[in-house]
Amino acid sequence: MMDQRSIATLGHLVQPARVHRSLYADPAIFELELERIFGAAWVYVGHESQVKNIGDFFCTQIARKPIVVVRDATGELQVLRNQCAHRGSMVVASDQGHTDEFQCCYHGWTYHLDGRLKAIPLQNGYPQDFNPKSDKTAMLRLPRVTSYRGFIFVSQAADGPSLAESLNHMTTSIDDMVDRAPDGEIEIAGGVFKHTYNGNWKLYLENLCDAAHPWFTHRSSIDAAQQQKDDVMSDGSGEIAIRQMRQNGAPYSFWESQVGIWTYPNGHSYLGDYHDDANLVAAMNDPVFRDYIAALEAKQGKEKTKKILEVRRWNSNVYPNLSFMSQFGQLRVIHPVAVSRTEVHTYCFKLRGAPEQMFRNAISFANIVNGTGSLVLTDDLEIYNRIALGLSSEGAEWLEIGRGYQSDGPAEHGGRKGKNSTSEIYIRNMFDAWLGYMTGAHATSAAREAVA
Repeated sequence: MMDQRSIATLGHLVQPARVHRSLYADPAIFELELERIFGAAWVYVGHESQVKNIGDFFCTQIARKPIVVVRDATGELQVLRNQCAHRGSMVVASDQGHTDEFQCCYHGWTYHLDGRLKAIPLQNGYPQDFNPKSDKTAMLRLPRVTSYRGFIFVSQAADGPSLAESLNHMTTSIDDMVDRAPDGEIEIAGGVFKHTYNGNWKLYLENLCDAAHPWFTHRSSIDAAQQQKDDVMSDGSGEIAIRQMRQNGAPYSFWESQVGIWTYPNGHSYLGDYHDDANLVAAMNDPVFRDYIAALEAKQGKEKTKKILEVRRWNSNVYPNLSFMSQFGQLRVIHPVAVSRTEVHTYCFKLRGAPEQMFRNAISFANIVNGTGSLVLTDDLEIYNRIALGLSSEGAEWLEIGRGYQSDGPAEHGGRKGKNSTSEIYIRNMFDAWLGYMTGAHATSAAREAVA
């Protein structure tokens, strides 16, 4: 672990328009990130639709620490450390399920759904001060658990800003996801894609709002999509993904005139369209989509439906571990494993009250764009791996993140925006949050740039 003297030098590794390569390659810095960022920030862990009923649970992790998310006997949401208080074994090994209690398979210690110790075989013989009702014998609860419109976030810090304070204006991206459901609720469905890459965790969020890379990185899928005819598709599901791949090949004039990037405190950002165009929206003339609009209007009214569908946000990044695409029902969760090893879980959402084909479209989009064998994701994974290899060559000491630095400006709701979507303001904004967590320095990007 880094000593205090080296921690103090971290602030010098992030400059206004560049960062030191060690931030992606130093194992000691990575371990400190797990402690100071993932140990303090509000981290997304799952969705309430995964624990609909009492006894429903699923397992996940925060910075390599296994946890259990469960609906307890009173219906309350609990997030527990996945560790038996007897000999330290992980109690729950299933990814998800339903149960009345948790039992460790080593010596049979049994726990209530809220983590309290329920029963111990061979309880006799323990020291006189042994207390099975003590918190010290429980599956410990994480100190802060809050959900926003079904999205569950956890902070391992006992105190600090609330979830609402941390998310701030980014709640509107979550609203955009949920409001698209005619019944006002969404649910995770259809399984999960899991993939790993040999690169740093920060690369994933940096890439998702990078409008400058598709023309080069995704050239093969762009060429393939441009050769397809619209009339060869039997329904709208494949066409959605083809449109995405075609759009990756849009000239820079498009990205610089019609697409923007907005950033907000605590590292959050979203990439979006300035205008009301349908290039990346499910085919407006598709009968299923017309049925969906009718269902939305029936529940929300025409005026509100119009406002909902006018929102053109693409990737929304919630720092440090969540990204989602409202229009396509896609959600990705980043799990840091090692300094050059990252695991990502990708989910699809079902819009309650929408035609079933809408969900099948989301699954098809995931398979073609975000799936582990997709034509698009595999390009990105190759880049992450190449970055890790490139950094190991000990070439340039500083990495440039200054594109748009001279033209970025303020945005509403306390944010900042790039002049257009090719600005790297979102990377600078994430490193602003990074500095705040890692060193306690809370200067904003605006303040640093004003000083510069």
